[in-house]
Amino acid sequence: MPDLFPEAEKPVEIIAARKLAARAAALYVAPADHFQTRPVDELRLGFDGISGDFHAGPTRRSGGREPWYPRGTEMRNERQLSIVAADELAVVAERMGLAEIKPEWIGANLVMEGVPNLSMLPSGTLLFFKGGVTIKVDAQNGPCRIASRSIAENAGMADVEAGALLFPKAAKRLRGIVAWVEKPGTVRAGEEISLRVPEQWIYQA
Repeated sequence: MPDLFPEAEKPVEIIAARKLAARAAALYVAPADHFQTRPVDELRLGFDGISGDFHAGPTRRSGGREPWYPRGTEMRNERQLSIVAADELAVVAERMGLAEIKPEWIGANLVMEGVPNLSMLPSGTLLFFKGGVTIKVDAQNGPCRIASRSIAENAGMADVEAGALLFPKAAKRLRGIVAWVEKPGTVRAGEEISLRVPEQWIYQA
């Protein structure tokens, strides 16, 4: 008799939901007409994202990350905030032969401390800020050409074009995450964050 449900026989590993603690080490906002961010003491968040920020808005235009749509298609904006970790940026900088990569060079809005392997947080992770804001993780942030060129120019690399090509490989799975606002309010620098990482499952080979 044929196996009608072969997938059901595959062993599945369930990783239970868990809680983590973190801190908003630094905050940044981008002018409405510029990708790079600047340090601020607080972020005013609405359902559209950060008030006045380059990436604010309920929708955005599709690009290279969404090859299933014609470029420029209007779609939901799940990339309202860019979140990075200082330890991961330090690894990327070392790989590129740089003394540092500043968060503002790559358009980061939040530097988060206390979470190992920040870039590997799964989609659906909730960030609860002590002041009442909730942010939801959409996905890992893929290195892009705009950030690559920004790093090469700001770091004063002798060959900007060659330098820009280094970032996508050096920052793979270390570029941080993108997220959107689930519950609005104001986030302040130094604020405590509690994370709820959802249950995950994987098929075993």
